[in-house]
Amino acid sequence: MVNFDYDCSGWATKANVRCYDGLVIAQDAFKECSGKVVPMVYNHDHANVDNVIGHCLLENRPGGVYCYAKFNDTDTGKTARQCVESGDLSAFSIFANGLKKVGSTVKHGFIREVSLVLAGCNPGALIDEVVKHSADEDYEGGEAFIYNEDGLSLTHGMDPEGNPLEDLTHSADSGDAVTDDKVTQEEAKMADEKNMNKEETVEDVFNTLTEKQKNVVYAIIGSVMPSEKDDDGEEDDTVKQNVFDKDTNATVLKHSIDEINNVVKTAKSHGTMKAAFEDAGIDSDELAHSIDNIDWLFPEDHLLDTTPRIIDKPDDWVSVVMGAVHHIPFSRFKSMFADLTEEDARAKGYFKGNFKKEEVFGLLRRSTSPTTVYKKQKLDRDDVIDITSFDVVAWLKQEMRLKLNRELALAYLLGDGRLAASEDKIDENCIRPVFNDSDLFTIKVQCKTTGLTTVEDKYKALIKQILRSRKEYRGSGTPTLFTTEDALTEMLLLEDGIGHPLYADEAALARKLRVKNIVTIPEMEGRKGAKGGDLVCLIVNLADYTVGADKGGAVSMFDDFDIDFNAQKYLIETRCSGALTTPFSAMAVEWAA
Repeated sequence: MVNFDYDCSGWATKANVRCYDGLVIAQDAFKECSGKVVPMVYNHDHANVDNVIGHCLLENRPGGVYCYAKFNDTDTGKTARQCVESGDLSAFSIFANGLKKVGSTVKHGFIREVSLVLAGCNPGALIDEVVKHSADEDYEGGEAFIYNEDGLSLTHGMDPEGNPLEDLTHSADSGDAVTDDKVTQEEAKMADEKNMNKEETVEDVFNTLTEKQKNVVYAIIGSVMPSEKDDDGEEDDTVKQNVFDKDTNATVLKHSIDEINNVVKTAKSHGTMKAAFEDAGIDSDELAHSIDNIDWLFPEDHLLDTTPRIIDKPDDWVSVVMGAVHHIPFSRFKSMFADLTEEDARAKGYFKGNFKKEEVFGLLRRSTSPTTVYKKQKLDRDDVIDITSFDVVAWLKQEMRLKLNRELALAYLLGDGRLAASEDKIDENCIRPVFNDSDLFTIKVQCKTTGLTTVEDKYKALIKQILRSRKEYRGSGTPTLFTTEDALTEMLLLEDGIGHPLYADEAALARKLRVKNIVTIPEMEGRKGAKGGDLVCLIVNLADYTVGADKGGAVSMFDDFDIDFNAQKYLIETRCSGALTTPFSAMAVEWAA
């Protein structure tokens, strides 16, 4: 047991482990530091003394340098201790100078401080960082720096391209001579760079082949070159010259690899590879394939999905609407109500001898009749037969049903949006939209924005207006709020005076607005309300919306074959009616025009 009062301990650095920046710390590289106490800093920040969070006792061990850390009683030290105890921080990094480096291996140095960091570079140590190179430092490309007493001596890490850096740089004010090891390193580096910059010729590559491989190359070249005849008129099967001679006239080796690569790079702009070579002045015969139309042998493109993906607006709201409305088995229905809101409908007090007045109240009624909503498609019969990868008819019918449901849901809430004179208009006297239904059923609420200059103020006013108007709602149960994605976003972004969100999530906002849930409808964007302002939201319990359809009026699918045009035709339709049947069961909120 070490005689040192410490709060935590671990490896400051592990020896003989390659770090992420390419460095390796040799065993006993920091053995002279064993037994010394050094400062503990947060993230190698030496600019402020407040960043000193404690001190560490170093111990050289087989495998690296181990340290025992003691946090100080400063606010920063206490915070750091809590982060370590809770497991939020678990990595160390060392800062060292006076370094001696051979290649990528650090042979000697002095540890000046140990830092607590978010993440390190040494994968073999619990407490990372061999030199000042933690993964969370503010160096582009993950670079890290080692400093000696004279200044910058060595840079190591990763460049922005992800390549290791091996630069060796002396400080401007250092008068030290370059050591033999450093000279050797520079020479080796220059040799490596020279080799990297040297381009291999075709002959260089050919000379790396075995004798057997060279014979195969000779055979291939002989098969593609035109045969020559000797003086006797007989064909000569031997190769007359070395194809790697400088003066060879073989067309297959006429162009340099650089020239070919440059042409390939421009092929996209030319449209075809052939055009690119022709524009470069290279005869296409010089680069002809041994196999004509070789692209025919390339594999076919793979289809990601068996059936085509449908691109459409989000439709999650459609299932919510279709599953919430109230269905009845007949398409013509009548609503009748007794209006007891008038003063004459109230019960009255009686004085002896006075005349007793009869109660007077009015009756209200409304009838709703059905209309037909349909979608029609056709396919050529030849196409139906030829498409074998998937069932195109089943896929088409599925698409038709989805679009029919979307149109019905839209008609229930907002109307289909078509002009009244359009031949395709869904009759709003048969399927009555919630947003513009009569005042007996839909409460029209306007939110005034006069004097409000910011979006935040406008939406705060909107929420207040909805809450004030909520007392007029007479629908059954807790309603649902239908709105646009933009309106929902602006309400969720509302903050208090110190920047804290007013509503943590949609559920919190729904509770504030006294609704069950919030559903966004893309088609509501840009819609005008009944009073001319931009529609913001609808508040309604769709259990109060009745949809009626006779037995024969339910959703039906028909298909027929047109023998004159060899076409298979498909029709999906329904004959139904729809309307709110509970007074004051909906609220349509819009901005004041």
